[in-house]
Amino acid sequence: MIKAFFSLTRPQKARILLLVDAALVLLAFGAALALQDAGERAFLADLHAHRALVVLLMLTAVLFGKHLGLCRVRLKDYHGDVLVQTAAVAALLGALSGLLARLTGSDLPVSFHIVFALSYVVLHFLSRHLLFRLVTEIYRRSPAVTRVAIYGAGRTGMALAAELHKRPDVITYAFLDDNAALDGMTVNGVPVHSGARAAKVVEGFKINRVILAMPSVSADKQSFLRKRLETMGVEVQTLPSFAQLHGGDALLNRLMPATPAALLARDPLDAALGGDGGAYCGANVMITGAGGSIGLELCRQMIACRPARLVLFELSELALYNAEAEMRSLAEATGVEVVPVLGSVCDGTLVAQVLARHDIGVVLHAAAYKHVPLVEQNLRAGLANNALGTAVLARAALEAGVARFVLVSSDKAVRPGNLMGASKRMAELIVQDLATRATQTIFSTVRFGNVLGSSGSVIPLFQEQIARGGPVTLTDDRVTRYFMTIQEASRLVLLAGSFAEGGEVFVLDMGQPVRVGDLARRMIVAAGYSVRDADNPAGDIEIVVTGLRPGEKLHEELMMRRGAQITAHPKIIRVREDHLSEIEMAAILRDLRAAVDGGHEADMLEVVVRAVREYAPQNLPDAALQVQIARAGRRVIHVAE
Repeated sequence: MIKAFFSLTRPQKARILLLVDAALVLLAFGAALALQDAGERAFLADLHAHRALVVLLMLTAVLFGKHLGLCRVRLKDYHGDVLVQTAAVAALLGALSGLLARLTGSDLPVSFHIVFALSYVVLHFLSRHLLFRLVTEIYRRSPAVTRVAIYGAGRTGMALAAELHKRPDVITYAFLDDNAALDGMTVNGVPVHSGARAAKVVEGFKINRVILAMPSVSADKQSFLRKRLETMGVEVQTLPSFAQLHGGDALLNRLMPATPAALLARDPLDAALGGDGGAYCGANVMITGAGGSIGLELCRQMIACRPARLVLFELSELALYNAEAEMRSLAEATGVEVVPVLGSVCDGTLVAQVLARHDIGVVLHAAAYKHVPLVEQNLRAGLANNALGTAVLARAALEAGVARFVLVSSDKAVRPGNLMGASKRMAELIVQDLATRATQTIFSTVRFGNVLGSSGSVIPLFQEQIARGGPVTLTDDRVTRYFMTIQEASRLVLLAGSFAEGGEVFVLDMGQPVRVGDLARRMIVAAGYSVRDADNPAGDIEIVVTGLRPGEKLHEELMMRRGAQITAHPKIIRVREDHLSEIEMAAILRDLRAAVDGGHEADMLEVVVRAVREYAPQNLPDAALQVQIARAGRRVIHVAE
């Protein structure tokens, strides 16, 4: 039956609808007779007596339907003006019935013809509705039609639904939206369901594609929704900002996969980094920076490991509120206890109390200031949080007997060219120092490359610039970076933390570094635009080179020493880096605390240069360099690339 239905041509479908319209006249006439003088006359005999009138009305309905094009209207377009035309045809049929009855001397009263016209309208509407339901069920069982749900019932979602409505091979079955006020409503004929019932909607309507039409929602939220929906076996796509979409074709052409991994010049490693998370099952885990990009994804993946308790430690009240709300919804199915803690890792009293009160066994330390230009201009805050905060937290974990402590670091800590990287290298040195004499706590460090889609990364910046129509700004076309997805980075932390023995630095084998300029070009093309350059002056979006920012390097590295070792996982590399002695580290921390408390940047810079011997400042004013050189009492090489 399905094959026969799809083999019908449009004229054949129109003829079927004309036959249906003719049959509706007979049904409406019979209904009017049944309602008129019910029980006084034989129904079939009365219908037979007016057979000539019925046949004439049926032919008239067919002619009107063909002339007005009612038989050519698609079932899913049966609304608005089409209903008005149907009512007009019904009124004409009622008037014609009354006129012919008068001419033939029939005893049918005027009320009969009114009831006949109203019955025809109702039956016409019901027949089209039932036919649409039938066709919908046929489409639901056919692979030839894409069955779509749109996540987001706002302006962008409604515009997308209107455009998809014009496509014969696409049916929009539902809106999904997290706004409770919209649940149960119907928008442009499409029902709105709560996002919490997405699985039931996908199963009930046999949805095979979900489109995220929420350009204002953060990348973190979209990443979370994408991952959740993909587990339901559907394809997930997203739309850029609606402000840049012009017309239906433009809207549909800008649909793209909702995954930053599609921009990598390599296969994603999510599957290769698989693990059962057994090291965390039943443990009490604390994640610092839980509201940040990496911290939030760590929380999501940790929930799947089923710890007994998950403590969200976060400095930002809004970030903590959002993280707790999301984690509680995820934890409902696993029974994990979620505990939000608002505070700074620099607060030693609070940190010690939280570790003791919740009997923490694992600490994943992702709290850090990581924006290179901002830390470059706010040295005191960067060092206090990234270095001293790590020292406070790591020492408290050691004293509390925490089983595992994992520091989330950055490839910018390798021969750092900026103060953010230097502060992260100091954090690594602190953890390495404690690892040398810890007996109960296993300390380890995980270094990331650039994380696609995280706050402050180039992906959100490029997306915003592309959504505005350009230009896309690039500091230098020669810049290369190691890239990984948020999912890869978080999985790396969990895996490395599970088999660390103490003092290691773990990095992910990410292949060759990626040219950021190539990434920008791929993003422009993925958004449906073309690059405007010398070879294509008529292109849509231009790439503008602005020059390296203060502290920025052309190329990043993942390790300082050669001789990396393989681990229990083929994609994770163990690196043994040099570290300071206990006496040197104690002196560094003492002097750094004094410099931070005193607020003297020159003193802070002197400590940084003394502690991080590989520090090679990039693109800084010569005066600043001279201060560092003089205070450190040694020569600092300025790499001007």
